[in-house]
Amino acid sequence: MPANKYKLIVHEQAKSPVAEAYRTLRTNIQFSRLDAELKTIVFSSAGPEEGKSTTLANTAVALANTGKKVIIVDCDLRKPVQHKIFGKKNRGLTNCLVENVPLADLLQDTEIGNLYLLTSGPIPPNPSELLGSKAMQDALAYLKSEADYVLIDTPPAIAVTDVCVLASRVDGVVLVLNAGVVRPEMAQKAKELLLRANARILGVVLNQVEIEEEHAYYYYYYGHEKKHHAAK
Repeated sequence: MPANKYKLIVHEQAKSPVAEAYRTLRTNIQFSRLDAELKTIVFSSAGPEEGKSTTLANTAVALANTGKKVIIVDCDLRKPVQHKIFGKKNRGLTNCLVENVPLADLLQDTEIGNLYLLTSGPIPPNPSELLGSKAMQDALAYLKSEADYVLIDTPPAIAVTDVCVLASRVDGVVLVLNAGVVRPEMAQKAKELLLRANARILGVVLNQVEIEEEHAYYYYYYGHEKKHHAAK
């Protein structure tokens, strides 16, 4: 595993080109749904190892840096990593859904001002059922009332149904694709699954695109007009 796999570049290297690209992503997200409320946003991917969790974490930092209160919710109840990114204990969402622990007692501060974390909690045997439960609906409603933005990490769209269970209950979905990993048919399949679940796809982040002249990796955000081209 690369040492910088989960790096919070927006916080640690704020003046870097990649940090600036995340701020561009932040701006595009903020302006992507001017006609409707945009507070709860799911981040997913077509397959594993596409950088969705790191993309979500850095986007959350960028949003929090504007003074907005942001809560990250790790709904990847199969391979959660947000607690590793922020170096926190993994007591969170499933403790609420299964043990009825109040969410207020499970939200953890981070070193970033205005940014809070609800980790996944212990991995359950029935992730999809928990995410589709009434308790989860109540949890989302509470989190939405407590923050300006709630960013939700989920498993890859093709692998399991978890993201599709949540897709219609949130204000938007961002699909993260790794340019060096994803196959066009996988991207298309992920898009179709999300649309079938009545997801509001905000756009696609094309990750790990190397710009030769800069010798660096940039993150791009494709809005509605480019979304279909990126997913074909």
